[in-house]
Amino acid sequence: MKTRPTEPLTDESVSDSEQFLFGGRLRYDYGFTSHEQTMLKIDFLTVARQIPGLLRTALRLAWQADRTALVVIAVAEIGRALAAAFGLLATSRALASLFASGGADQLLRAALPAALAVGGASALSALLGIASSWAGGRLEPKTERAATVAFLQGAARVELASLEDPDFSRLLESARFGTAAVRRLISQSIAVLTALLGLAAAGGVLLTLDPVLMPMLILIAAPKGWGAVRSARRRYGSMMAWLQHHRASALLAQLITQPHSAPEVRVHAIGPFILGHYTAMAEASEQEQNRLARAAATTSVLASALSGLAAAATFAVLGWFVHDGQMALAVAGTAVVGIRTGAADITSLVRTANGLYEEALFVADLERLQREAGRRAIPTGGTDLPHRPDTITLEGVGFTYPGRTTPALTDITLEIPRGKVVALVGDNGSGKSTLVKVLCGLYLPDNGRILWDGTDTAGADRDQLFSSVAVLEQDFQRWPFTLRANVLVGRPEHGDDPALLKGAADYADLHPVVEAQDRGWDTLAARGFQGGVQLSGGQWQRVGAARTHVRALTNGPGGRPTHLVIADEPTSALDAQSEIAAFARIRELADQGLTVILITHRLGATADADLIHVLHEGRLSESGTHSELMADPDGGYRAAYLLQAGQFAAEVPGVGSTVKWAVPAQNGQLSGQFQGSAGNDSGQ
Repeated sequence: MKTRPTEPLTDESVSDSEQFLFGGRLRYDYGFTSHEQTMLKIDFLTVARQIPGLLRTALRLAWQADRTALVVIAVAEIGRALAAAFGLLATSRALASLFASGGADQLLRAALPAALAVGGASALSALLGIASSWAGGRLEPKTERAATVAFLQGAARVELASLEDPDFSRLLESARFGTAAVRRLISQSIAVLTALLGLAAAGGVLLTLDPVLMPMLILIAAPKGWGAVRSARRRYGSMMAWLQHHRASALLAQLITQPHSAPEVRVHAIGPFILGHYTAMAEASEQEQNRLARAAATTSVLASALSGLAAAATFAVLGWFVHDGQMALAVAGTAVVGIRTGAADITSLVRTANGLYEEALFVADLERLQREAGRRAIPTGGTDLPHRPDTITLEGVGFTYPGRTTPALTDITLEIPRGKVVALVGDNGSGKSTLVKVLCGLYLPDNGRILWDGTDTAGADRDQLFSSVAVLEQDFQRWPFTLRANVLVGRPEHGDDPALLKGAADYADLHPVVEAQDRGWDTLAARGFQGGVQLSGGQWQRVGAARTHVRALTNGPGGRPTHLVIADEPTSALDAQSEIAAFARIRELADQGLTVILITHRLGATADADLIHVLHEGRLSESGTHSELMADPDGGYRAAYLLQAGQFAAEVPGVGSTVKWAVPAQNGQLSGQFQGSAGNDSGQ
């Protein structure tokens, strides 16, 4: 898990354990954490000024997702506000009838129409609320789905180099949370709209009854609003403080329980050490929570006291107006109801506006990602590539990773003939994997050209290039799917083809793996899920080989066949016998007319390659067949081959001679011969 220890802090909320273990607070270095502290750095007025723009964003997203649901919500919320206003006016009329002179029966009959109007307005408001909730329940998931699909479509088409750009990666992480934030933004926007319309309705009625009532509404609502703002900030601060402690504590709990750390936890007795620090950090977290709870309680008491005093002053003024004859008792009674309603709407508005602003930050990241993904997208269309070129030629190809100054590839010039096994060898970091990614079209060379029978891939249709390539990486994707899906995903457009599946299993010798599972091909290859299993590294490599076979021997869109098969350390997890068979299968692909690029550190396997290219520090240092390279007494390939071959020399008990196994070579068979202990090192 990617985390970032902060600079040493003097904040009392950082426990000694956090300081000792992490050097301070343990903060994630992910894009989604970029807005965590934002709400502690701005005031409510800043949020309030943003509300119109935030509502416009929500309106646009909702309109794109479901116009009918949006219209229902708008009509329902406006209707609820009008019903509330009508209800207040009807309440004033009913009170006026009740406070008039006359007998009880007469007064009740006079107030009955207004009372029925109040009830009708209340019922209508409830029905409209149900309609609004229904439309919101329909609109929110649609909006989230549309945002998620747009996010995934954009992310899936960006250049690979963009995914390795740290700034873009952080934006991608933050925007991923924006897809869920869109849904919450809609929900918060509806709540803000409800509060604003309710406040407008209450204020409009009070202004209609008597203009002097508006200052009273402000007077009684101001302390409530202030208290809501302070309480919201306290709650947010408390949550952030808890979150920092919780993440550090959760990391320690994970270290105690996960299998990877279990040996040292037990053998080195690290368990009590970690548990002690976990306890200390949990106690520090509790103390921080208690401190923040006391602060929140103080704010709540103060806000309630101020609100109570404001309410008392307001009611006293109303009483004085009634006593002095400046205001009818019915108006004063209605004013009390309206002021309380308006104050509640203000409190609700404050709480929801903070949430609306926070969600909008992630939604803004999502929209920025969509613009950036469009700019960084793999272009569509281009020059047609030949289906099966006779030669792929690299001319002076160079490539440097974004953010780095040292080139990964420099002036690479070589040829890859059709229907041959071409081996790329070299030390770690020599540029082999980078070179094949450039060949696949995943990276675009910074300089030089890659030609397919004279057609420059720089201006070619990249989708055609991708369709012409099959890749089996050393760390290939182990999809958390069934065995069937893991194989057929090599060419997903072909669907569930039993014949294709059987052929792939035959090719990769995958049948024993499948037959060993209770559910056969329907076995979920993902531990941690019900019915899921964990395959060994060797079993996964057979799955990968079967997947590669599916892609290699089927056509892609437009009938385009696979031409280039790239196998990057395809046997690293296989036993010796399986490895020999795997290299024989690779040769079979070349015999069927496909071009195979083989990357391996096992130089014995390269002896059977048709052509070998040696890379060193991003440059091409040697090229030739195995025999040609071994004939160069000063060549790096020869030296490395002899070094590896020497590791296979061993004294066999009871024989008295040294058995030296030459790493294989012909027809996929190991050839061994008895030689003297000082046997020749020709490597032939």
